[in-house]
Amino acid sequence: MSDSHSHDHIAKHVRVYITVFVALLVGTLVNVGMYYVHFDSVPLTVAIAVVIATVKASLVAGFFMHLVSEKKSIYTVLAVTGVFFAGLMALTIWAMHDFPDNTVHTQQPVQETAASAPHVP
Repeated sequence: MSDSHSHDHIAKHVRVYITVFVALLVGTLVNVGMYYVHFDSVPLTVAIAVVIATVKASLVAGFFMHLVSEKKSIYTVLAVTGVFFAGLMALTIWAMHDFPDNTVHTQQPVQETAASAPHVP
């Protein structure tokens, strides 16, 4: 039996997995608890939810998908993916109010005048 499969080595990995599992459970409880906490700002609420989700996703990717012990090339691909994703989100936000000409969104609303307003007795 090789040294990498010794009882102590396996027990160490099991402890790490159980710790990550407990951290994910705590993250889920915090996420559910956030439902009952009402903030005045919607962006703040979304930011907190995204931070919680990012921490949980990092734990899953790092430990259960074994990215913590991977080589530099995996991190390079992950970084390029993150930059590409951020670029796509920036383009989406930048083009949020761009609509083609002569569409319902770019036409000015018709102003009602006193003559065209419906008569209410």
